Amino acid sequence: MPSSETDPALLPAHILSAEIGAHRLSPVDLVDDLLERIRARDAKLHAFVEVYAEDARLAAEAADKAIRSGHAIGPLHGIPIALKDLIEIEGRVTTGGSLVWRNRQSRCTATLARRLIAAGLIMIGKTHTVEFAMGGWGTNQHRGAPWNPWDPTVARTPGGSSSGSGVAVAAGLAPWAIGTDTGGSVRLPASWCGLSGLKTTIGRVSTHGILPLSPTLDTPGPMARSVEDAALLYQVMQGPDALDPRTRGIPPSDPLPMLRRGVRGLRLARMPEAEREGVDGEVLAAYDGAIESLARLGAEIVTADLPCRFADCTALTGCIIGAEGYFLLGDLIDDMSLPIDEAVRPRIAAGRGISARDYLAALRDREEAKRQFAAALVDVDALLTPTTQTAAIPLDMVDQSATPAHFTRFVNFLDLCALALPNGFTVTGLPISLQIVCRGYDEATALRIGWAYQQATDWHERRPPDIV
Repeated sequence: MPSSETDPALLPAHILSAEIGAHRLSPVDLVDDLLERIRARDAKLHAFVEVYAEDARLAAEAADKAIRSGHAIGPLHGIPIALKDLIEIEGRVTTGGSLVWRNRQSRCTATLARRLIAAGLIMIGKTHTVEFAMGGWGTNQHRGAPWNPWDPTVARTPGGSSSGSGVAVAAGLAPWAIGTDTGGSVRLPASWCGLSGLKTTIGRVSTHGILPLSPTLDTPGPMARSVEDAALLYQVMQGPDALDPRTRGIPPSDPLPMLRRGVRGLRLARMPEAEREGVDGEVLAAYDGAIESLARLGAEIVTADLPCRFADCTALTGCIIGAEGYFLLGDLIDDMSLPIDEAVRPRIAAGRGISARDYLAALRDREEAKRQFAAALVDVDALLTPTTQTAAIPLDMVDQSATPAHFTRFVNFLDLCALALPNGFTVTGLPISLQIVCRGYDEATALRIGWAYQQATDWHERRPPDIV
């Protein structure tokens, strides 16, 4: 496997930024390297729906000329990025992971994509997703499941629904990528692919031009190899958008000034003892080790006294996703002649049986739960949990009627933000993940805690075997 010193595709994005800015690395060479890696590896990894090879090369040539002539747009100019196949680019096909939409051509460009392009980032391609983004395992019956690169021999869960984004970044096919998160779809693939993934707060990043599943809960987020990279990407993603009413009145928040302030003086809450039930022993050991590391860095560790179990929020989140997903996709789901994923169809069809009374009751209960959790966590800066209950499991062991989102859905339900990042490995070499949950619109604190943890550990620097 090539080392990060010799292969620019394996360098973190913030290092790529410095190398390009210092004229030691050309965007043209970087794009060519990534395209060659995709050509050699993606037949097995199956991360990309479509690769924009020629357009990426043209954009890289333009970036190289602009940077060399002193016309760099900013620190991210010339760095490639992959987009989940829910994000519209005018004139491109956006399938939402569905065979039904295999020829669906976008009529607009998402605000998020426009912001990335305006920052000088190069769109290298679209990545696979669970159909309609409705699932956490990362499987897709008709379009195929991306291969989790941490096990070269056994097909394991890549995490969903942003499965292709997770695999592309972990395998060095893109320095970073965009995912979306309705109940864990950024954090689950971040957990199982060994990445740093940020679930943003509703309204922080525009969803205009992103295919919806549950507008109440949908949030876009960065997926990267380090917290620093996630912070850099998050910085350019956010901001008010006249085309997305939920972003109005929410000013951008720059996470970089406080990123390196450390955790000394912060109060971090461990989850209640009862929430450890059903969690794999290696995951719990990594979780306890991460808490000890943060305590050594100066954080005060307390135990949270929460008003309800995470599982209660999981069920209510499912009610909201089901009702809104069926409203948006019911016509497709109810047409049995259409080739809809056999695992996805019943998840969305469940929304058919959710009454207006039940849906409105779930929204009401959500507001009450938000008040109760805010009161319970008023004196802490973050709540720490594992991201997933296990490491990635073999695809042939997946129970499609269950969800792996036990520790993630409550974050969406309560309008919080959260960062998933590697905090260990199993004895068989699979990544394990820590989740740092903060108040809504306090992404900067989650990133600050994560950055401090990554300065004291090297889990995020490990790379999966090179699959060719």
